[in-house]
Amino acid sequence: MSYPPPRYTGDKGEVSARLTRFDEPPDFEFGGTTYHYLATQQSTDGDFGLYRVDIAPAGGGPGPHFHKTMSESFFVLSGSMRMHDGRDWIDASAGDFLYVPPGGIHGFRNESGQPASILILFAPGAPREGYFEGLPGLADMTDDERREFFIGHDNYWIQ
Repeated sequence: MSYPPPRYTGDKGEVSARLTRFDEPPDFEFGGTTYHYLATQQSTDGDFGLYRVDIAPAGGGPGPHFHKTMSESFFVLSGSMRMHDGRDWIDASAGDFLYVPPGGIHGFRNESGQPASILILFAPGAPREGYFEGLPGLADMTDDERREFFIGHDNYWIQ
């Protein structure tokens, strides 16, 4: 395997790094879950999206689903999570990692009585902020609107 073609062609480098502190307030909060937009599709030129998601005790999470346009990776920072690996729900704890290629069935949830924190990486980047921020409105949508919301955000649920 070889490296991809250069995307930066200068000879001296540039000052373009961006630091996000751990204690910065979340970008969005809903139902006891906080979302930290560490790197978005916009800030990475579409390369990837990286989000820290802090889930309250017994805070739940999405059931089995898949994406057609992107892979999704999960790294458990703290606590314990239940992860669906396409076959079954498995226990995952701090330091565990789950990679899901496009089309791979997966899900995650915090069923424990303790908070949990995970990193979620989408590649290539997608505007997941709109998905996260749209979740509170699902209850007010018709079935057709809800279906279109999920399709528009590349979420396909397993029945």
